[in-house]
Amino acid sequence: MPSRSRSFLLFSAAAIALSLTACAASPAQTAPASFTAAATGEVVDPAKFERDRASILAMAGDYKVSFDFIETVSFNENYVVTPPKISGAEEVVRVIEDRGDFISLQHILVATHGDVTFPIKHWRQDWQYEPDRILSFIGGNAWGWRDIPLAQRKGKWSQTVYQVDDAPRYSAVAAWTYDLGAPTWVPPHEWRPLPRRDMTTRNDYHTINAVNRHVITPLGWVHEQDNDKVVLSSGVPVLLAREVGVNTYERDSDFAVEVALDYWAGTADFWTEIRDEWARIGNENNRFGLAIQGESEALYVPLLELASEVAEGKIPLAEAGPKGRALVREFVTFDLAPLAERVAATPKAGEK
Repeated sequence: MPSRSRSFLLFSAAAIALSLTACAASPAQTAPASFTAAATGEVVDPAKFERDRASILAMAGDYKVSFDFIETVSFNENYVVTPPKISGAEEVVRVIEDRGDFISLQHILVATHGDVTFPIKHWRQDWQYEPDRILSFIGGNAWGWRDIPLAQRKGKWSQTVYQVDDAPRYSAVAAWTYDLGAPTWVPPHEWRPLPRRDMTTRNDYHTINAVNRHVITPLGWVHEQDNDKVVLSSGVPVLLAREVGVNTYERDSDFAVEVALDYWAGTADFWTEIRDEWARIGNENNRFGLAIQGESEALYVPLLELASEVAEGKIPLAEAGPKGRALVREFVTFDLAPLAERVAATPKAGEK
C-alpha cells in the first residue's frame, strides 16, 4: 500500500463529506435446515430465512453508485427548498462477518484525485435477525437503546447503520417482503442524524425522520429514502421540509476494486478493535453521545490516519488499537444534557 501524507488523508476526509475484500471477510455461513431464532426460541421457516439472508448478501459486490436527493416541499413560510444534490461514486461492499442470523456489510469508496486512486472507508450496515433491542438516534448526536417486543421483531431483521468512524447512525426493524418479485425491506419512520451533505453546510434543522427502503434489483440494489427534515430547537419537533433520496447501486467492477480490497486487508484488524470499543460503550449505558456537534472530523480523521499507518507497517496493531480506542473514548459522553442545550440554542427554521 503506497505511503500517504497527512494532507492526503485530510483530502480523503473531505471527499467523504463531499460524496456525502477477496477481502479479509468471514466466509458466508448457512443456517441449518432447522434453525432456531436466538431471540424467540422458535423454529424459523428455513426457506424464508435463507431468502432473507440471500437478499442481504446480494448487497455485497462492486458498484457504480449515484446519490440523488431532491427537496420536494417546504413547510415553513421563510424556507425555500434547496436545489437537487446529485453525485456519484465507485464503491466496494464486502461481507466482514456472517453468523447466520447476523450479517455485517462494510462499504469502501474508491476515489480518484488527479492520477492518484485511493480508498476511503465508508459506512457499514449490520443486519440482525429478530433483535431484542436496537440503537436509535435520539437527537443531539446521541443514541439510546430501545427494546423491541417479541410481536414487533418476529420474522424481522434490524438494520443498523454506522458512520466512517464506526459510531452509530440509525437503526430500524422490518420484514423482508417479496411482493411482485422484488425483495424489499421497508421499516417505519426512524430518526437519524443529518447527512454530511447538510451537516457541513447548514444548521437550520436537527434530525431526519426517515423511511429507508432497500430493494434488490436485477442490476444491483437501490436505497430509497423518504426524508422529513425536522427542527428540534423549539422543544417540539417541527417539520421544515421533505426530501426524496434515491441511491442506486449498479454492479460494475470497471474501476480499481483492488485498491479497496488491499486497504481492508491491511486495516480490518484495526477496525475490529474500533467496532469492539463502540460495542463496549453501548453496553455500559443505555444512552450515550458524541461530544461533537456537527461533522465528526476530529474523530474520524485521526482514526483514518491510524488505520493507514497500520496498513503501511508504521505502527503495530498492538499500539494502534489502544490509541484508537482511547480516541473514541475521548469524544464519547454519557451526560446528554449539554448536547440537548446546544440543540436548543441553534437557530430556528427560517432564522439566519
